[in-house]
Amino acid sequence: MSIRIGIDLGGTKTEAIALAADGSVLERRRVDTVQGSYADTLRTIRELVNGIESALSCRASVGVGIPGTISPVSGLVKNANSTWLIGTPLDRDLAAALERPVRLANDADCFALSEASDGAGAGAPTVFGVILGTGVGAGIVVNGQLLSGPNAIAGEWGHNSLPWPEDRERPGPSCYCGRTGCIETFLSGPGLARDDERNLSAAAIAKGPDDRSLASMARYERRLARALAHVINILDPHVIVLGGGLSKVARLYDTVPKLWGQWIFSDSVATRLVPPAHGDSSGVRGAAWLWGK
Repeated sequence: MSIRIGIDLGGTKTEAIALAADGSVLERRRVDTVQGSYADTLRTIRELVNGIESALSCRASVGVGIPGTISPVSGLVKNANSTWLIGTPLDRDLAAALERPVRLANDADCFALSEASDGAGAGAPTVFGVILGTGVGAGIVVNGQLLSGPNAIAGEWGHNSLPWPEDRERPGPSCYCGRTGCIETFLSGPGLARDDERNLSAAAIAKGPDDRSLASMARYERRLARALAHVINILDPHVIVLGGGLSKVARLYDTVPKLWGQWIFSDSVATRLVPPAHGDSSGVRGAAWLWGK
């Protein structure tokens, strides 16, 4: 099929895109993510696909990025912060609803694939694509190919403990995964808002010129630097691309690389930290490219 539809099932929005074979955008739609209902999630995706195909008078391949992954053992969704998806045969139910094969991948994998293919990491041998949004995740692309493994958890750095914790960070906030102090509980948008303790959004804190906001962002940057230093010590990627809502905070790209060297086991750090070339639509492009370029 020459037209590929990608769906990005995010925590707050669900986006659909149709790409031509050359990567040009033919159609784009975005709706609010329905919270808490598996049936409504299926309905939303079906309506987006049907609407795009009707507008373009075509039948397309469909790839979906989800906030979790399909377990190789059970065939059911696991590790999803959109918890109503956990334990469901989402790939099979979508295939039945859309009457065609559907390819699913973790949303961070889709983001990383997009940015490594024709985005900010294009041409780099190793790309670590990070999502800093409602949740925290990552994907790894090596020589243009998504890195996968027998447990389908490559890149799940968000559910490692925050490295080199400071006293005030122990034991850390509770995480939906059942543990405490996960990177996600500190570096997600809700994590930043919780840490600030003023009932403000992460976006408002990031823009705030007041001393309280500046202090919250300084703590956030130090935590992000430690978390990424841990990744660099293990993977040593050429490029780290940030995605998600917090990737729009411009100061991160200057401040974090100035901090992370104190935790990296090297005399110099050549890894680049960059914003996404395709903005918050990179994940949906990667979902479309699950069917190849």
